[in-house]
Amino acid sequence: MKDKIEFSEFLEIEKKLDIRMGTITEVEMMEKSDKMLKLTVDFGTETRTVMTNIGNRIGEKSIVDCQMPFIMNLQPAKIMGVESTAMIMVVENQDGELEIKRSAYSNGAKLL
Repeated sequence: MKDKIEFSEFLEIEKKLDIRMGTITEVEMMEKSDKMLKLTVDFGTETRTVMTNIGNRIGEKSIVDCQMPFIMNLQPAKIMGVESTAMIMVVENQDGELEIKRSAYSNGAKLL
């Protein structure tokens, strides 16, 4: 567990973040990497490209058609020559494994 923060600190962070649900529609393992994935994500009103380094942690699990939360308002970053325009937020269980699930949220549903 991380250190506790004051509620006022949370409110400052919450005001800045735009977290939305997106459905992963395509996954491509990047050449010359054993962990970098290029995701195509449907947010309902738009589709974005997202780079993530979870490729070595999901094994053979397919994350196509899975919904995950994404931080939408980070500055774009070029990773392995690809512009990434959001950041995936993954769920890790107590054993340190990623939990990938299909859900029924609307694409683009806002979490904060």
